[in-house]
Amino acid sequence: MDELQDVQLTEIKPLLTDKTAGRSFEDFDGQEHDIETAYGVVHVTMRGNPKGTRPVILTYHDIGLNHKSCFSTFFNFEDMHEITQHFAVCHVDAPGQQMGAPPFPSGSRQIGGGHQPGTGSDSAAESDLLDHPNLVEGLVLINIDPCAKGWIDWAASKLSGWTTNIVDIVLAHLFGYDELQSNLDLVQTYRLHIAQDINQENLQLFVNAYNGRRDLEIERPMLASNNSEGTLRCPALLVVGDSSPAVDAVVECNSRLDPTRTTLLKMADCGGLPQAVQPGKLAEALKYFVQGMGYIPYVQLSHLSAETGICRAASRCSLRLGLLLSLEHSRLFVLLLVDVNV
Repeated sequence: MDELQDVQLTEIKPLLTDKTAGRSFEDFDGQEHDIETAYGVVHVTMRGNPKGTRPVILTYHDIGLNHKSCFSTFFNFEDMHEITQHFAVCHVDAPGQQMGAPPFPSGSRQIGGGHQPGTGSDSAAESDLLDHPNLVEGLVLINIDPCAKGWIDWAASKLSGWTTNIVDIVLAHLFGYDELQSNLDLVQTYRLHIAQDINQENLQLFVNAYNGRRDLEIERPMLASNNSEGTLRCPALLVVGDSSPAVDAVVECNSRLDPTRTTLLKMADCGGLPQAVQPGKLAEALKYFVQGMGYIPYVQLSHLSAETGICRAASRCSLRLGLLLSLEHSRLFVLLLVDVNV
C-alpha cells in the first residue's frame, strides 16, 4: 500500500478576503453631516449648494447599502455631471447604515423606535407627505414594491432568517438568481461591503423594518376622473432591470398608478442595481425626466442608448406637485426633487 501523504488545500476564491479587495466605491465630493432628529441621528452627505428656486435631489438607499455603495457609480458617471451641475444633491443614509456607524442601544427592536421614514415601519412619514404634497416635484423609483409582505412571504422570511445569514438574505434581495450565478465580481464586491462595512446588528434592524412595511393602498384612478386621491399624484419614473427580483413588484406598482403621470422603464441586460450596471442608460432617462420639468436645457449625453423612445416619454411629463408615497417602499433607491424653499 502506498504511503499516505499530506496535501495542503487552499481556497481558490474565498468568500471574504481583506477589507479593501474588490471594492471600488468612489467618494463623493460633498460635506457630511449628522443631523439630530426626534428619531435619532441621521447621517447626510450634501453635494453642492441649493441653487435659487431649483429643487434639491434627495436620495435614499436600499437595505444592505448606504449612499456611497448605492449611488457612487451613478452620480460619478460622466453624463450625470450634466444634471448635477444644475442641482444640489442630498444623500441620506438610513440610521445606523453609514460607514463606521455605532450600534444601536442594546434592546432596540427597530430603527428609530418604529417611526423613522424609510424603514418600512413608519406611520408618521406617510401622513406628513400627504399633508405637504407641495414639498416634492418628482419621483424616480428603482425596484419599487408598493405591497406589504403577505403571510406566505412573512413566514418564508422568518424561516430564512433562522437558516440563512443576513448577508445572503440581503444579496437575494438585491440580485436575481441568474445575476447571483453569472455576475460574480459584482456580487462579491457587494458581499464584502455588506459583511464588512455595515454594522450587522443595525442592518438586521433595518431588514426587519423593511419586512414589516405596510401596503401603500394605492389604486389607479378611473378614466375621465379628476380625482387623484388614493394614488400617486406627481409624475414618477419607475425603473427596473429585466432580471431584477423586483420585476413583478414594479409592474404591480405601475398598474396602480395614473398612466398619464407614470413612465415605466424596464432596462435590458440589467439586474437589481441598474444605477451601478447601466449608469449611462439611467442617466439618460433621468435627464429627459428632469428636462420635462424645465429645469435644464437640452444637453447631448455622451452615451445615448437605443431605447431613447422610452426615455423621451419621460420628457413629456408635466411635473407638478403632489405625493402619496412614503420612502419606506422603495427597495433600491428613491430620488426626490424637493422644494427647499417651502
